[in-house]
Amino acid sequence: MNPQDRDARTTQVRLVLALALLLALPVLARAQDDTAVPSTDSNPSAPHETARAKSVPIQISHFRPHDSRGLNVFEPPKEEGVPYNGFALEWGAAFTQQFQALTHENAATPNVVGGVDLNSLITIGNGFNNADANLYLDAQLARGVRVALTSYLSSRHHNETWVKDGYLLIDGSPYENEKLDNLMKHLTLRLGHFEINYGDMHFRRSDNGETIFNPLIGNLLMDAFTTEIGGEAYLRLDRGCFAMASVTGGDVHGQVLKPESRSASYMGKLGFDHQVMTDLRLRLTGSVYKTDKSISNALYTGSRAGSRYYFVIENPTATETGNAWSGDVRPGFSRKVAAWVVNPFIKYRDLELFGNIEQAKGRAVSETSQRTWNHYAGEAVYRLFKNQIYVAGRYNVAKGNLQGIAPELTVTRIEAGGGWFLTQNLLAKAEYVNQKYDDFPLTDIRHDARFDGAMIEAVVSF
Repeated sequence: MNPQDRDARTTQVRLVLALALLLALPVLARAQDDTAVPSTDSNPSAPHETARAKSVPIQISHFRPHDSRGLNVFEPPKEEGVPYNGFALEWGAAFTQQFQALTHENAATPNVVGGVDLNSLITIGNGFNNADANLYLDAQLARGVRVALTSYLSSRHHNETWVKDGYLLIDGSPYENEKLDNLMKHLTLRLGHFEINYGDMHFRRSDNGETIFNPLIGNLLMDAFTTEIGGEAYLRLDRGCFAMASVTGGDVHGQVLKPESRSASYMGKLGFDHQVMTDLRLRLTGSVYKTDKSISNALYTGSRAGSRYYFVIENPTATETGNAWSGDVRPGFSRKVAAWVVNPFIKYRDLELFGNIEQAKGRAVSETSQRTWNHYAGEAVYRLFKNQIYVAGRYNVAKGNLQGIAPELTVTRIEAGGGWFLTQNLLAKAEYVNQKYDDFPLTDIRHDARFDGAMIEAVVSF
């Protein structure tokens, strides 16, 4: 290791230790503080409010709060949560910014084009990334009927404001009808342009400015996240069992042209989520997704926010927006895709375990045969001092074939870190990340590539 790299690594270690000290001292002091008051929310994962930091009142029913009270909430709850008192309008927002101290390296052979080696790595150093921001608008239209709208005010890939999604959620009948009321005790409908409910990881990932639900800083290597236009129907049964069926247009954008090149996407989800004992919650779901033909399917390319790891394993021509997904694995299934994922979740007292077991098959428009990717992740979180602080770790590996590359490729990511909840709306996080690329050809920029180092992230969400 040359002196420059050694100095960079020393800086990263100092950053992590400094933040650990910053996290520990106020939390230990606060643990002795007698001003804490019981939270008005029943979510045991949320930090308690205090006399100086009280919870924002929730006015919308069947609602996942945008702050830490939404931790470990998956589908919007079937229970009302708050009583219906007529029309209600609620605004919210989420802001996130990172400090990045990463280094990267590779061993690819030179590929000089126009005097630039496209297999060399762009020079990166320590510094702040641009902030990301979300704006939320939620409205209660009738009892059991609400609308949600999410806008990205700023993101890595889109610097301008644009609408992420908007949908109508129906958990009750607006009419006085006994049969409809009995039906809606078990039925939920979601209609609009929404974040599809494939798998459970999208409930725990960073969504642009909304990062309070992610205990670490990166998302998964294969980031299964997209928005599509259509509808979902949920059947909720006893003891937390549920089923979901969905049909959408198959693309991020609405389309009426080239009907011969498009087909609907079909999704299904089965699962249960039950508090089996006072201290033990078990959840297990299985999801499937299928599109037979698409102009540009985006199941693994739908995040317009981009990666949290800026410019890693990119060449000197890279730009912030044009190379927004640095470090992600994007299998390139733009034409056809069939995927399934199983997600176990166990919460025992202050310990949380989450898993992702996934397989996806598909092809691009220019391909005639399908390729396969297998994707696995395991995550552990332990919360201390009534979740004032927590520690977390994640192991993630993806194996498969990319278009034009014959051997099976492997990408591995390890993240370890933790966070400090200053209040239910404020979070500081830090992590160490190490990612490796194996079996890429000598002529590929990712040949024997790796990046590692420290990340610090500050979050505001309400």
